[in-house]
Amino acid sequence: MLKRLHRMWLQHVLYRSRIPFDCWHQTMNKGEVFSHLDFHEQHRLRKLASLFLHDKTISGAGGFEADLEKRVYIAAHACLLILNLELNYFRGWHEVIVYPSSFVIKREEYDASGVVHETRRELAGEAWGRGPVILSWSDARPQAYSHGPASNVIIHEFAHKLDMLNGAANGMPPLHKNMLRKQWTESFSQAYNNLYQQIERHHHTAIDPYAAENPAEFFAVLSEVFFVKPSLLHKLYPRVYQQLSLFYRQDTLRRSAG
Repeated sequence: MLKRLHRMWLQHVLYRSRIPFDCWHQTMNKGEVFSHLDFHEQHRLRKLASLFLHDKTISGAGGFEADLEKRVYIAAHACLLILNLELNYFRGWHEVIVYPSSFVIKREEYDASGVVHETRRELAGEAWGRGPVILSWSDARPQAYSHGPASNVIIHEFAHKLDMLNGAANGMPPLHKNMLRKQWTESFSQAYNNLYQQIERHHHTAIDPYAAENPAEFFAVLSEVFFVKPSLLHKLYPRVYQQLSLFYRQDTLRRSAG
């Protein structure tokens, strides 16, 4: 009975709040990551993005105007991650804040002697545990690729949100029942160490070296590559590709090859 009522409520929301087709069509044409979705996947993604916009507030800050077109673009990218999961994966928070360009975050950090220092970091995006996702539109807009050809700041920050479902971001989101923690850990650890060694030796890396910052950033950056350049991820780290394919329940390499 409860499931039936929930389905009826979802249909009611979609009836009143479904993203207009013209706006949706424009979004599908602007985002490269959508180009290989078939009709049924686009239809499902439109429903998810419509429900996302009903559930979350996407607002501008610093003079940025978050109009419908931009909100749909952000929602579609966010929901691509959960295309074969469910909206409940974005539970527990309610807001996306968008600045026109990179924004500065002030933090207090302790050094090895216990002395507090105030640091200032310029960011393209940030995800807070139970709080908002914050984005820079200049880094998130179509064709931005601000951190290389396999980058996508929206996918990056929403991957962090998935990572945080079981606590602080640590590079391991809640795995499905058909996944083994040992396989995930071994695959990601081996790939992380490989990337870290490349950077230590000052070698060129095919993916954003920021991925070696910590395991949480590694998961978020490789999630970007999984959706934007799946062939690159499969070539570099096939075991990681397999784990992400199991987690997201998507075969982006097969999709792009089709």
